[in-house]
This record gives sequence, C-alpha cells and structure tokens, in this order.
Amino acid sequence: MEVTEANLQNLAQYLQHTLSPDITERRNAEKFLETIEHTQNYSLLLLGLLNKEDVPLHLRVSAGITLKNFVKRNWPLTEDGVDKIHANDRNIVKESIIGLMLRSPEQIQKQLSDTISIIGKEDFPDKWSGLMPELVSKFTTGDFNIINGVLRTGHSLFKKYRHEFKSEKLWREIKFVLDNFAMPLTQLFRATMELTVTHAENVVALKVIYSSLLLICKIFYSLNYQDLPEFFEDNMETWMKHFHTLLTANVPLLRTEDKEEPGLIEQLKTQICDNLTLYAQKYDEEFTSSVPIFVNDVWQLLINTGVEVKYDLLVSNAIKFLASVAERTSYKALFETEGTLSSLCERVIIPNMEFRDADEEAFEDNPEEYIRRDIEGSDVDTRRRAACDLVRALSKLFETTVIQNFSIYVQHMLSEYTKDPSHNWKNKDAAIFLVTSLAAKAQTQKLGVTKTSDLVNVVEFFTNHIVPDLQAPNVDDSPVLKADALKYVMVFRSQLPRNLLLGCLPPAVSFLRAKSQVVHSYAACCIEKILTHHNPGSGPVVVQADIVPFGNALLVNLFDAFTLPGSQENEYIMKALMRTLWLLQGEVVCHVGIIISNLKEKLLAVSKNPSKPNFNHYLFECICIMITITCKQRPEAVSSFEEVLLPPFQTILNQDVQEFIPYVFQVLALLLEVNPGGISETYLSLFAPLLQPVLWENSGNIPPLVRLLQAYVSKGPANIPADRLSGLLGIFQKLLASKANDNYGFSLLNTLIISMPSDALSDYMNQIFTLIFQRLQSSKTAKCMKCVIVFFSVYAIKYSALSLVQRIDGLQNKMFGMVLEKLLIPELDKISDPVERKICSVGITKILTEVPALSQGDYTQFWPTLLHSLIHLTALPPTKDKGEGTGEFLLQGSEDSGFKAAYSQLLFAEKKAFDPCPDVADVKVYVAKSLNALFCSNPNTRNLIKNGIPEEMLAVLQQYFQLSGIQI
Repeated sequence: MEVTEANLQNLAQYLQHTLSPDITERRNAEKFLETIEHTQNYSLLLLGLLNKEDVPLHLRVSAGITLKNFVKRNWPLTEDGVDKIHANDRNIVKESIIGLMLRSPEQIQKQLSDTISIIGKEDFPDKWSGLMPELVSKFTTGDFNIINGVLRTGHSLFKKYRHEFKSEKLWREIKFVLDNFAMPLTQLFRATMELTVTHAENVVALKVIYSSLLLICKIFYSLNYQDLPEFFEDNMETWMKHFHTLLTANVPLLRTEDKEEPGLIEQLKTQICDNLTLYAQKYDEEFTSSVPIFVNDVWQLLINTGVEVKYDLLVSNAIKFLASVAERTSYKALFETEGTLSSLCERVIIPNMEFRDADEEAFEDNPEEYIRRDIEGSDVDTRRRAACDLVRALSKLFETTVIQNFSIYVQHMLSEYTKDPSHNWKNKDAAIFLVTSLAAKAQTQKLGVTKTSDLVNVVEFFTNHIVPDLQAPNVDDSPVLKADALKYVMVFRSQLPRNLLLGCLPPAVSFLRAKSQVVHSYAACCIEKILTHHNPGSGPVVVQADIVPFGNALLVNLFDAFTLPGSQENEYIMKALMRTLWLLQGEVVCHVGIIISNLKEKLLAVSKNPSKPNFNHYLFECICIMITITCKQRPEAVSSFEEVLLPPFQTILNQDVQEFIPYVFQVLALLLEVNPGGISETYLSLFAPLLQPVLWENSGNIPPLVRLLQAYVSKGPANIPADRLSGLLGIFQKLLASKANDNYGFSLLNTLIISMPSDALSDYMNQIFTLIFQRLQSSKTAKCMKCVIVFFSVYAIKYSALSLVQRIDGLQNKMFGMVLEKLLIPELDKISDPVERKICSVGITKILTEVPALSQGDYTQFWPTLLHSLIHLTALPPTKDKGEGTGEFLLQGSEDSGFKAAYSQLLFAEKKAFDPCPDVADVKVYVAKSLNALFCSNPNTRNLIKNGIPEEMLAVLQQYFQLSGIQI
C-alpha cells in the first residue's frame, strides 16, 4: 500500500466512518482498518494525514489516536518474536515523528507524545539513542511552543519510572537520561523562573511559561521517583528555593472563574505538593532542613484555599504532604506545640471532611462518579480521603490526644443533627466519616476494616447512630445518611457480630427500592459483601438458610432495581444478583423461567452497544449459575435453556459483537457439558465455523474456543469426522507454535487423546511428536515443558508407557534417554495443578514399572533418579483448589485493547478438570502397588532402590508401602 494522495483520501474517509453514530458503519470501518494495519506503509499513511494541514483537525486527531493505538498493539514484538511492522516503517516513524510532533497543534502533540513514549518504552535508549539529544537541542530554540512539546514528550516518556520495578536495565536507562537531560532541565527551570518576573504583566506569556513550569515539575517527579539522583541532591537548593517561590506565589492574571476545573497555578502547586511528599517519604534525611519551611507554606495554603471543586486535588495533595510529615517521629516537634493539633483539626481536617454543596450535586447528578470515588477505592484524590489519611497519620504519634480532640467535634456534630435532622444532616454525615477515620487502623478490600482503635467502639456507634438510619421506614428520606449507613456496614463488616450483620440484610433489601441511584447501588453492594463475607477460620457468615425467608423479596427487588433511572446496567445490582442466585442454589429453580427470561432480555439490550464490562461479565455469570444449578436438579432442562439462549447467541455471533463472543463460547461449552444426551444438529452445524482461521486470530477467543472444542470432542467423539480431526490438529499445531497459547494447544490435544478411539489418531501421531520436539528445540519454556510432561503422561495412560517410549525412540535412536535426563527428571516436580499432578504421578509410575528398558535395559541408570522425582512429586503438599463461587473476577485486557476482545473466564462456567484415571483414588497407594508388582515379577529391580535412592526418600517410600498394607 503506497503513500499516495488517493490512499490518504481513502484512509481519511474510513477514519471519518469510525466516528459515525451508525454502529454498522462504524464497525465496518474499524474492521477495514484492522485488516490493513499490518500492511507496509500503514503507519506512514497515518503520519501523512497528520502532516496535512488541509485535513480537518478532528480527522488529524483521529489519525493520531489511531496511530497511537496501532503502535501500542504492534510496536512490541509478540511473545513468539513476530514483528508486525516492517523495518523500514519503524525507521521512518522514528525519524519523522519528533519533528511532526513539534510542529503540530496541541491536540495532536499530545497523541504523538504518547506515541513516542510507547515507542520509547521498547526502543529507548538502545535502539533510539538519538532521541534524547534531539529533544534537548530544542530547549535552545527559545520557542516555548516547541519547548513545551519537548517537555510534554519527556513527561510522557519518563513517567513510566514511577511504576516500573527496579532493575539493572532501568538504572542504565535512568542514568542515560540524567546524564543528558537533568542539567538542561535545571537550566531551563532557572530561565523559566526568571521569565515569570520578566513577563509578570503579560497574561498570554504567563500561560505558556506556567505550562512549561508545570511540565518541568512533573518531569522532576518522574526522574526522582526511583531514587534520589546525585545531580538533584547537589542542586536541591535551587529546586527547593523555586518550589517555595511557586507554592507561595500569587498570580492574579492566572486566576480563573471556572469553579470546577483547576487553572494552571492550581495544577502547578498541586504538582509541587506531590514532589514535596515524594521527598518527605523517600528522602527524609536529605530533605530535613526544608521540611519546616514547606510545612508552613502548605499550612498557609490550606487555610487560604476555598472550598470550590477546582481546588480539590491541590488540597488533597497538600494534606498528603502534611500527613507524610506528621507520621514521622523526627518531625513530631512540629505538631506537639500547644494548640497545633486543635488548630489542624479545626482549620484543616474538619472543613475538608464536610459534605459540600458540590458533593451533594455529585450525589444527585453524577451518581456513578460519586460511587466510584466513595466506595470503589478511587477516592485517593479527594479532600475527605486526604483528611482521613492525616487523621490516621496524626494518630500514630498522638492517638489519645487526637481522639479526645475529635470526639468533642463528633459529639457536637451529632448534637446539632439531633436538634434539626432535616436541615442538619450534613453534621451527622461528617461525624460518621470522622468516626470511620478515627476507628480504622487496618483495612483490606476483601474484609473491610480488620483492626480498629481501642479508643473507638464501632459496635456501640453502629447501634446508636447507624441502626436508626437503616430502620427508617421511608427508603427515600435522607438518602445521603442511608448511603453513609450502608457504607459503614460495608467498612466495618469484619467488626460487627454476626447477628448485627444479618440484621442489616432486610433493610438493605428494602433500600434496593430507593429512587437514589447511590442508595440502591450501595444497598446492592452491601448485600453482595455480606453474602460473601468470611470470618477468618470460621467460614461464611451467611448461609442459605439465613436468606431463604426473604429470598423472593430480594430477587424481586434486585430485578426491579434495574428499572430505576440510571441503573439499567448497574454492575452492583448484577453482582448482588449473581451472589444471591449462587447462595440460594436449588431454591431458585422454581423461578428459573422468569429469571432466565429477564436475563435474556438484558443480554439482548446490552449486546446492541456493550459499554459496561463488569455488568456484562456478571450477567453471563448469572446465566451460567442458572444453567448449573437447574440442570443439576433437572438435567432435561438444558433444552429449555438452549431454546431461550441460542437465538440471542446466534445474533451475537452473526453481528460479531466481539466483546461478547468469548462469553458465548464459554456458555455454549457449559450447555454441551451439562446436556445428558449427545450433540444435537444445532451444535453440529456450529462446529465447522469454529475451525475457521479468522476466529483464532483474536487472542481473546482462543481459551473459550479451545474449551468449546474440548466439549465437542468429549461429548461426541463419534461426531468428529476424519476431515474435521485434521482441522483440530491444525489448530493444535498453530497454538503449539505460540508461547502465549501453547498450553491451550496441549489442552485440546490431551482431550483428543483421552476421548477419541485409540486408532483415530494413529496416522497423525508421529507428526504430533515431531512437532512437539521441534517446539522444545526452538523454544523450551517452563510452561511448555510442563505441558509436554502432562501430555506424555496422558499418552502413557491411554496407550501404555511402552508405546510412549517406542514412539519417541522411533523418531531417533535412544531419544527417550534424553527426554528422561533433560525433561522428566529435572522438571517433574514443577507440576502444580492437583489433577495434572495425579496424571503425571500415574503416567511416570507406568513408565517406571511397565517399560523393561528402564528397569533392566538401556535406561536403567535413569530409574532411581526418575523414582526420586516421582516420590518428590507425590510427597508435595496438595495445592489449594480455587473455591468455586467465592473468587473475584479479573477482567483481563487493557482499555486500549483496540479491536480485540479480551478474554475473561466465567467462574461459574469453569470447566471441571477431567481425570483420565478415576480408578486411582490415592496416587501414593498406586505407586506402592505398582512398584510391588514390578518387584514381584522381577526381584532384581529391588537393587535399583537400594543403590540409587537417598535415605530420606526411602523413608517416604516406606510410608507409601505401609499405607498400602504391603510389607517390603
């Protein structure tokens, strides 16, 4: 595809279509771009569009975003070493992107800066050593539009240092950057600070200058994050002096009237507070002399900053700095002078814990954002969270004083609320938040608060002040306090006695009917957390019998809650429904018709435009739960599920709703597996399309597709004709070649070995073994070696161990000896999955006891060491199985996964591990009996044990014989 005017126009047209409100037109355009993105010059065409000033800006921005996502997906080599971008394209992109970025408008600059950062993550500095000198050279231009472009790129490139793990490679890269960038950056910082004075009356110039200062401060944070560089330690006075100047600066010309979005000066001071916190937390010794100055600066900043939303992040970061200082013993003197703590409480903490008008607006008008910040742990940048952290930091050194001071405020606020509850409800809200801050000393996502202050009685506070709000008859009165009460239950669920926790369920069920989206979402979230709560060492708090009395009301209210405004796709409600269905089990089977019908309607609605990944995941989980628990009681009911679900599944597949296709494959596999009969014509008609290569190009499809094919093979091996069998083996070959997916290839192969008639694969077996050894020779990863050991064991169980050895030696004389030495003996104890360990234990035992060449032939020298490895494997403690229905869900894939659908395993559709040797109840007994049979048939083999097994292993083996009742 050449870079021509016609191709540029054609590409621009398809980019325009990707912005279309028509979903069909948009998806067709996206699919076209997906089909051409791996052709040579594709990235150069995008650069060409970005460089054409006559192209509308929105299309150039779209081209920038497309280029960024293309680079993100394809610039790194795949795990299998495949390069999806032509080498010439890579070179031209790197040669031209800096210049293009610097001369582009700001909207495009941002996209190209991110693209440079993504390329830099892979190529810088080893494959792009010229990047840093090219960027630094632009500092001397004096053109701040260009300088800001360089700084923006530097920030995008260096911010990864905030998150990466320490490594020698990372140190080398940071040193390279510091050697080339630190001095020019500091010089630019000094010069730019001088310009703030020179242009103090020029608002246009000040905006550009302060934009530069903001980026410089962000880069400072990134370059100092991993460790304190010697250069910045030597120049600390320069940086800290200017930080002090900027933190205390008053720049009237940069004030904005916007009450929501922070202006440049607010953003800059916010970043400086971040920088100071970094130094206070990590470089305490070097920073000590500057701390008193900055504590005073930040204190004054907090006292003089308003309550508007635009100051929220600034206030949050400023309080974080105080908290990071307050928790250190070396600065204790700064806070223990008379009146300091009470002043902090009165002038900093309490004002920032109050429920503002802006919070009330968010509660009513932007409930999803309010919920995200309040209960999802995304409140790290809020005033309330920062004030809470400061309370906890002060409590480390001054717990008694802090709690005494704040108790007075709590009592006062509750007293004010009691005087006029309808008007003074904000006082109680602040009191609840303050008590939570004071009481919680340790907290986890799974259990809530796990440790509380001895000075705060959370149960008494719950009884006196939370229960009245939970028991209020009108579910729509005082919605904020109801949300506070539900949140209190969630936070302190590990501290509340079981009877109190169970008593919270009926009110939460009634609150599902509340009109407020926050209240009914919190109610659903509270129910879900209570239903899944486990007290350490004592199992679940809630059992089925506890919720059966109000189970119907719970189900009705959950489904009705989906009809409330804003909650048609409410993930908290769907998750609570999922937990409820699983806990009720057989109690819901009588309602299966209406439940599955409601779920189907939801599925049809969301499949038109999937936008809530968590909601969609829990929806499919609910469908799987209903299939599992119903068909467990009534196997024949599977036909009813197929009748309801197959039409919408067919629609999803026909319309290529990529987000849902991996889920559909998993549910189809589950339906096949629970079906008591054979494979129906409907499923048989779907089989051939599943082998089409296009489906396997999407990595998110591979695990569920393999699972579905395994279900076909296990359920109806007679329905797999010879031509389809070769197609299945072709898929195995494709997956085997991939480091990322080879385990799925082996899963499919093992199912074929176990399920197909013994002679069905005979014509292919030599080729299968050859492919496996070629893969081991080219790329012997730990994962692949474990898969091969399991496969060899499965083969030995199905066809005999002797057949396995003959098959391998048939490829090359004495090759099995190399397999023993290089693979089986050293790698056997790496097998960790319980079922796979059993398979390997049985398979290796067969090799030891059924292959004459091992016990008395060419491979005798390996017999003791192989037995040693087997004993070690069987003596390992059992691996804990994943508890069904209790885990959380990890939605894999990034937000920028582009056109590719991510794979998320459905927990309640999880495939039951197949055991090919169910007659072996205890592998230790099996090992002992098999060895005894060998010793009886060939007494000389006893000498192999005596001469080659360590004493400690002999003792373990003796235990196996005793367990089996065998005298040896």
